[in-house]
Amino acid sequence: MKGNLKWAWTVSWLALVGQLVVFLGISIFTGNWLFVMWSFMVSLLIGIPSMMNTWKAQKKTDENKL
Repeated sequence: MKGNLKWAWTVSWLALVGQLVVFLGISIFTGNWLFVMWSFMVSLLIGIPSMMNTWKAQKKTDENKL
């Protein structure tokens, strides 16, 4: 994550929110709401650590600029 933090933020947000939106659409289409429940848990397990790592890298980059 040395170079492009915009890409890291985009991937982090897609892992957190994008996956949930996709599975919400699948749940609406199929009527099986278990898809949303499982995707919510997986998205939190993947998205939150990804956001934290990106935030730490952004903080480190900002400190180096000063």
